[in-house]
Amino acid sequence: MRNLSDFHLTEAPRIISKNIPDKNSKHLLQRQKEIEGAVVSYPVIMPIGIARAQGAIIEDVDGNQFIDFFAGCGVLNVGHSNPFVLKYVQEQQEYLIHALDFPTENKIDFIENLLSRLPISLRNDYKVSFGGPTGSDAVESAIKLAKIKTGRDGIIAFTGGYHGMSSGALAVTSNKTFRNRFTSLIPNVSFVPYSYCYRCPFGKEVSSCSYDCVDHFSWILENSHSGVVKPAAIILEPLQGEGGNILPKSGYLKKITQIAQEHGVIVILDEIQSGFYRTGSFLEFMNSDVVPDIITFSKGFGGIGFPLSGLIYRKDIEAWGEASHIGTFRANQVSIAAARGALDFIDAYEIATHVEMISKYVFDKLNILQSISSCIGDIRGKGLMIGVEFVKDKNTKKPFPEFLKEFRKVCFQKGLLFEVGGHYNNVMRLVPPLIITKKIVDQAIKIMTTSLLECQKNKTLNPEFQI
Repeated sequence: MRNLSDFHLTEAPRIISKNIPDKNSKHLLQRQKEIEGAVVSYPVIMPIGIARAQGAIIEDVDGNQFIDFFAGCGVLNVGHSNPFVLKYVQEQQEYLIHALDFPTENKIDFIENLLSRLPISLRNDYKVSFGGPTGSDAVESAIKLAKIKTGRDGIIAFTGGYHGMSSGALAVTSNKTFRNRFTSLIPNVSFVPYSYCYRCPFGKEVSSCSYDCVDHFSWILENSHSGVVKPAAIILEPLQGEGGNILPKSGYLKKITQIAQEHGVIVILDEIQSGFYRTGSFLEFMNSDVVPDIITFSKGFGGIGFPLSGLIYRKDIEAWGEASHIGTFRANQVSIAAARGALDFIDAYEIATHVEMISKYVFDKLNILQSISSCIGDIRGKGLMIGVEFVKDKNTKKPFPEFLKEFRKVCFQKGLLFEVGGHYNNVMRLVPPLIITKKIVDQAIKIMTTSLLECQKNKTLNPEFQI
């Protein structure tokens, strides 16, 4: 494998401010508060103004440098401002930027590249379609195509699933925090349990699991009194992201897919976060002997943060015609060039192999961390899509979001950025750039270790942790 160190601004954090945010960040944050809408979220939990970023390092406007373990919400798979990819971007900008849905060599080459990465037996069975620039747009497109193809209206989604914030995407997202003010999203959406073995909704342990969640799904489709009319499609993530980086039990995805397709229900796999080599494979479903009908993609597919989304779907479910689904900014030429550059970079630098190696390294380090912590109940995931679940007691598994909230604050002050998610906001979600090095991992684990010990000490001393 080739050296990846040069693609990072540095391989360690550098905190020069006594307190963060410092003067310049405070100024930017205040200006933002005055003129930008209140829906901003990341600056609330990570209050900095960003000056530049490269690889897995972000530098704020006060000169502090942070290790980025959330990668723009799982977008920057080949790192911030990757110079290999930037060459593709700069070259494309000189020729063509916006082309609606006209064919270009740039776009056709990209489509062929995507399809060539599918399993050999499937490559000729799929085609690609572009919609708007976000993951939500891809989900909306997938739902629309499934409804047109089947002539049915319903959708079955899964608990813990996150698919976006537009009306249709939000309707199939299970988090009630996002939904409790909206009672008129798209109709006829039902939810069934996902395979969350650490917190099995059927009360089973992994050792006694007999796929009750799969049996329940089958019962929903087969029982005429289940209350759920035969849907157009099911939609699920092969590895859940916002729900807590939940990797389902082996065999679960195949069983669910087979049952749905036996009933003539279209299977939509949301690979927006788990795709583009996030788990080591081009798409996560490729590890499961599954043949989905529709695959949604976005996030990492934009190369280094350019907006791009679309569908990879089976030719035999083609159901829409000319202008049945349009979008002014679909398949932006610069975004596609960035995607092509990122794919070439992944091949040239053997990133799939690197992810396998560095992922094992991260898991080994986290397992050591778990051994010194009374609060880490579960470590799970695949590749560089990892969840660390915090609990008050490892036996009762009672969630401990208060501890994680404090832990993240301490890590932030020491120079480590990460996301929080999960059913109870008690999961540390690690989705760093795929190009992280062992040196960067060691620095991140060092911060986690010192922060964990500090917070555990406070847990003993501070009554607020005894809730």
